[in-house]
Amino acid sequence: MQKLSLEKAKKHLEKFGLSDRIRIAKESTATVALAAKAFDCEEKKIAKTLSFMLPSGPILVLAVGDARIDNAKFKHTFAAKAKMIKPEECEQIIGHAPGGVCPFGINEDVKVYLDESLKSMDSVLPACGTSDTGIELTIPELEKSSCCTGWVDITKTLD
Repeated sequence: MQKLSLEKAKKHLEKFGLSDRIRIAKESTATVALAAKAFDCEEKKIAKTLSFMLPSGPILVLAVGDARIDNAKFKHTFAAKAKMIKPEECEQIIGHAPGGVCPFGINEDVKVYLDESLKSMDSVLPACGTSDTGIELTIPELEKSSCCTGWVDITKTLD
Protein backbone atom coordinates (compact mmCIF):
# COMPACT_ATOMS: atom_id res chain seq x y z
CA MET A 1 0.00 0.00 0.00
CA GLN A 2 2.95 2.33 0.68
CA LYS A 3 3.95 2.36 -3.00
CA LEU A 4 0.39 3.27 -3.98
CA SER A 5 0.42 6.20 -1.53
CA LEU A 6 3.67 7.50 -3.02
CA GLU A 7 2.17 7.19 -6.51
CA LYS A 8 -0.94 9.14 -5.45
CA ALA A 9 1.22 11.90 -3.94
CA LYS A 10 3.49 11.96 -7.01
CA LYS A 11 0.53 12.19 -9.41
CA HIS A 12 -0.89 15.09 -7.37
CA LEU A 13 2.46 16.92 -7.33
CA GLU A 14 2.87 16.43 -11.11
CA LYS A 15 -0.02 18.87 -11.61
CA PHE A 16 2.19 21.55 -10.03
CA GLY A 17 5.46 20.54 -11.73
CA LEU A 18 6.93 19.43 -8.41
CA SER A 19 7.00 15.61 -8.53
CA ASP A 20 10.64 15.44 -9.63
CA ARG A 21 11.64 16.97 -6.27
CA ILE A 22 10.37 14.06 -4.14
CA ARG A 23 13.18 12.63 -2.03
CA ILE A 24 13.33 9.03 -0.88
CA ALA A 25 15.35 8.55 2.28
CA LYS A 26 17.48 5.51 3.11
CA GLU A 27 15.83 5.34 6.53
CA SER A 28 12.43 5.98 8.07
CA THR A 29 10.95 9.48 8.06
CA ALA A 30 7.84 8.40 9.99
CA THR A 31 8.32 10.92 12.81
CA VAL A 32 9.56 14.49 12.89
CA ALA A 33 12.77 13.41 14.66
CA LEU A 34 13.44 10.60 12.17
CA ALA A 35 12.67 12.82 9.17
CA ALA A 36 14.99 15.58 10.44
CA LYS A 37 17.76 13.01 10.85
CA ALA A 38 17.13 11.42 7.43
CA PHE A 39 17.04 14.77 5.63
CA ASP A 40 19.79 16.33 7.79
CA CYS A 41 17.83 19.37 8.94
CA GLU A 42 16.29 20.91 12.06
CA GLU A 43 13.03 19.39 13.32
CA LYS A 44 11.17 22.65 12.74
CA LYS A 45 11.91 22.35 8.98
CA ILE A 46 9.82 19.16 8.82
CA ALA A 47 6.21 20.04 8.01
CA LYS A 48 4.24 17.62 10.13
CA THR A 49 0.77 16.77 8.97
CA LEU A 50 -1.75 16.20 11.75
CA SER A 51 -5.08 14.53 11.04
CA PHE A 52 -8.24 15.41 12.97
CA MET A 53 -11.90 14.48 12.80
CA LEU A 54 -14.36 17.35 13.13
CA PRO A 55 -18.15 17.01 13.20
CA SER A 56 -18.05 18.30 9.59
CA GLY A 57 -15.46 15.72 8.49
CA PRO A 58 -11.72 15.02 8.39
CA ILE A 59 -9.08 17.75 8.21
CA LEU A 60 -5.31 17.90 7.95
CA VAL A 61 -3.27 20.65 9.55
CA LEU A 62 0.34 21.19 8.52
CA ALA A 63 2.65 22.86 11.04
CA VAL A 64 6.37 23.20 11.72
CA GLY A 65 7.88 20.09 13.24
CA ASP A 66 8.48 21.51 16.71
CA ALA A 67 5.00 23.02 17.16
CA ARG A 68 2.32 21.54 19.41
CA ILE A 69 -1.44 21.87 19.10
CA ASP A 70 -2.88 24.53 21.40
CA ASN A 71 -6.22 22.99 22.38
CA ALA A 72 -7.84 26.34 23.23
CA LYS A 73 -6.86 27.83 19.86
CA PHE A 74 -8.04 24.69 18.06
CA LYS A 75 -11.43 24.78 19.77
CA HIS A 76 -11.80 28.51 19.08
CA THR A 77 -10.90 28.06 15.38
CA PHE A 78 -12.89 24.93 14.59
CA ALA A 79 -15.62 25.09 17.27
CA ALA A 80 -14.73 21.55 18.27
CA LYS A 81 -12.32 19.70 20.50
CA ALA A 82 -9.09 18.51 18.84
CA LYS A 83 -9.79 14.81 18.16
CA MET A 84 -6.99 13.10 16.27
CA ILE A 85 -7.89 10.36 13.82
CA LYS A 86 -6.88 6.94 15.17
CA PRO A 87 -3.77 5.53 13.43
CA GLU A 88 -5.65 2.41 12.32
CA GLU A 89 -8.34 4.57 10.63
CA CYS A 90 -6.01 7.11 9.05
CA GLU A 91 -5.33 5.41 5.72
CA GLN A 92 -9.02 4.78 5.03
CA ILE A 93 -10.14 8.29 6.06
CA ILE A 94 -7.24 10.38 4.73
CA GLY A 95 -5.75 8.22 1.98
CA HIS A 96 -2.29 7.77 3.53
CA ALA A 97 -1.05 5.71 6.46
CA PRO A 98 0.58 7.22 9.57
CA GLY A 99 4.19 8.20 8.91
CA GLY A 100 3.39 9.24 5.35
CA VAL A 101 0.36 11.47 5.85
CA CYS A 102 0.62 14.54 3.63
CA PRO A 103 -1.76 16.85 1.76
CA PHE A 104 -0.89 15.35 -1.65
CA GLY A 105 -3.13 12.71 -3.21
CA ILE A 106 -5.59 12.55 -0.32
CA ASN A 107 -9.26 11.58 -0.32
CA GLU A 108 -11.57 14.23 -1.78
CA ASP A 109 -13.53 15.02 1.38
CA VAL A 110 -10.42 15.95 3.44
CA LYS A 111 -9.84 19.67 3.99
CA VAL A 112 -6.27 20.96 4.39
CA TYR A 113 -5.21 23.86 6.58
CA LEU A 114 -1.78 25.42 7.00
CA ASP A 115 -0.76 26.64 10.44
CA GLU A 116 0.72 30.12 10.83
CA SER A 117 3.87 28.52 12.32
CA LEU A 118 4.92 27.63 8.75
CA LYS A 119 5.28 31.31 7.86
CA SER A 120 8.44 31.47 10.01
CA MET A 121 10.21 29.20 7.50
CA ASP A 122 11.52 29.81 3.96
CA SER A 123 10.88 26.18 3.06
CA VAL A 124 9.65 23.00 4.74
CA LEU A 125 9.70 19.25 4.13
CA PRO A 126 6.33 17.46 4.25
CA ALA A 127 6.03 13.71 3.60
CA CYS A 128 4.91 12.32 0.26
CA GLY A 129 2.62 9.45 1.19
CA THR A 130 5.13 7.02 2.69
CA SER A 131 7.33 6.77 5.77
CA ASP A 132 10.53 7.27 3.79
CA THR A 133 9.71 10.25 1.58
CA GLY A 134 9.71 14.03 1.69
CA ILE A 135 9.72 17.04 -0.58
CA GLU A 136 11.23 20.44 0.10
CA LEU A 137 8.81 23.21 -0.81
CA THR A 138 8.75 26.95 -0.28
CA ILE A 139 5.74 28.15 1.69
CA PRO A 140 4.04 29.56 -1.46
CA GLU A 141 4.64 26.21 -3.22
CA LEU A 142 3.16 24.35 -0.24
CA GLU A 143 0.18 26.69 -0.11
CA LYS A 144 -0.56 26.12 -3.79
CA SER A 145 0.19 22.38 -4.04
CA SER A 146 -1.65 21.46 -0.83
CA CYS A 147 -4.85 23.01 -2.24
CA CYS A 148 -5.41 24.30 1.28
CA THR A 149 -8.71 25.66 2.50
CA GLY A 150 -6.88 28.38 4.41
CA TRP A 151 -4.47 29.42 7.15
CA VAL A 152 -5.10 28.85 10.87
CA ASP A 153 -3.29 29.70 14.09
CA ILE A 154 -3.71 26.64 16.32
CA THR A 155 -0.21 25.79 17.57
CA LYS A 156 2.31 26.79 20.17
CA THR A 157 6.04 26.18 20.18
CA LEU A 158 7.89 24.93 23.19
CA ASP A 159 10.80 27.30 23.68
